Amino acid sequence: MKLSERFGKAFDLAFELHGGGERKGSGVPYMGHLLGVTAIVIDDGGSEDEAIAALLHDGPEDEGGKETLERIRKEFGDEVAGIVEALSDTFEAVKPPWKERKQVYLDKLRDKPDTELTGKILRVSMADKIHNARAVKFDWQREGEKVFNHFNASKEETLWYYRTLGEIYQEKLGDTPLVKTYLQAEAELREL
Repeated sequence: MKLSERFGKAFDLAFELHGGGERKGSGVPYMGHLLGVTAIVIDDGGSEDEAIAALLHDGPEDEGGKETLERIRKEFGDEVAGIVEALSDTFEAVKPPWKERKQVYLDKLRDKPDTELTGKILRVSMADKIHNARAVKFDWQREGEKVFNHFNASKEETLWYYRTLGEIYQEKLGDTPLVKTYLQAEAELREL
């Protein structure tokens, strides 16, 4: 896969949306997360559309809702927008409770039919969650248990969410290298 000017434009949009943002609690620039997720997608053999979706996956959820999703659709096409939409657990400015949003996300992933697009959605989803799990581990090494105070969920709820995601990924995709990488990251979270 070669990256085109579309990828550069997606990077510019990601920076426009998130360039001044920071990760919860750590103060790490939010762009680091988007670049980390994108690198995992590229390393796993994802397409340019998947790499673009990885850069933009949090845009609608965190910066502008459906309006941002429609901008992504207009600028990058239906496939990118479809992946981003599937990875968004809400488009509301005032987000519903954490557990409710995560259950909706899990149900959406579980109920996706086995299609090529679903495989792309799952790849970007796993890359996102792998990077998140690694970030929690880094933060835990600096802060210990206090790291879980940065989130809207307890440690137990977080572990439930990551365990359930792993079950869905494995059920849908089997033992691919990325699924194995995800399961390792999830196991490391349980050891904290």
